Amino acid sequence: MKKQIKNALPAVKNSSLTNIPDAGSLTGYIQEIQKFPVLSASEEYEYATRWVRDRDMAAAESLVASHLRLVVSVAYDFKNYGVPIPELIASGNMGLMQALQKFDPQRGFRFSTYAMFWIKAEMYETILNNWSVVKIGTSANQKRVFFNLARAKRALGIMDGNMSDDQTRAVAEYLGVPDGDVRRMAVRMSARDVSLNAPARSDDASGGDILSNMPDSADNVAVMLENAQMRRRGYEMLQSALAELPERDREILVARRLSDPVATLEVLAKKYNISRERVRQIEERAYSKLRNEILKQAGEDK
Repeated sequence: MKKQIKNALPAVKNSSLTNIPDAGSLTGYIQEIQKFPVLSASEEYEYATRWVRDRDMAAAESLVASHLRLVVSVAYDFKNYGVPIPELIASGNMGLMQALQKFDPQRGFRFSTYAMFWIKAEMYETILNNWSVVKIGTSANQKRVFFNLARAKRALGIMDGNMSDDQTRAVAEYLGVPDGDVRRMAVRMSARDVSLNAPARSDDASGGDILSNMPDSADNVAVMLENAQMRRRGYEMLQSALAELPERDREILVARRLSDPVATLEVLAKKYNISRERVRQIEERAYSKLRNEILKQAGEDK
């Protein structure tokens, strides 16, 4: 975690900005960051502009340092989720530095307003990753339920551990999410992780654990080798087929079908000085040629 934070913003070298507290030094860390002055709106704009325009390291340090106490404040808001405060601060500091990398002072927003999103996003991810060895929040709706289920139940006066269908619908409506997301997340949050080294049965005197009783579903070496050869052959056929296409056709096909993010028709139309419809036609033609060539090569391999 420390290495990730230090690498997130190479410009920031001040140790007080990158040293992450542990439980024993948390009080000292908080006292240290309180020494940094709170910036006015004009000072914040000046430092942010100097950083964006000139990559001024001193300006970056000043802007980040003045918001370290914001990270601590947000971390304490999430203190009841089972993650140590120092770890929350560490992830929040990473979010703060990511915010600095992407902040545009010309849009008129205060840096603290923009940084809050990134700080919370990193803390959300840390909490979800530490809640269970199984990832439980994979969508925006699921994360909304995870962090707001208890508040919604209190607001609706729901005290039951297991919610009824009517209560589930009420919570879903309160949070603005589908019923299914509330139902699944409530079950996940109530479940606890079980060690695979735990006894398979409470009355098992032989010492057999859960792991030793699980079937081995891994592919054997021969199957793994065959799959690797198939993937390598598929890559070779793709590269060979792409090489047969005209340069412009190949570039458009790669930009539209083999890139992430996908290039838009408008961007490619401007690049090649043709219409969007013409770009689409070239894409479809190139894809058809590519597909036919790969199928031809596959047939020759049989």
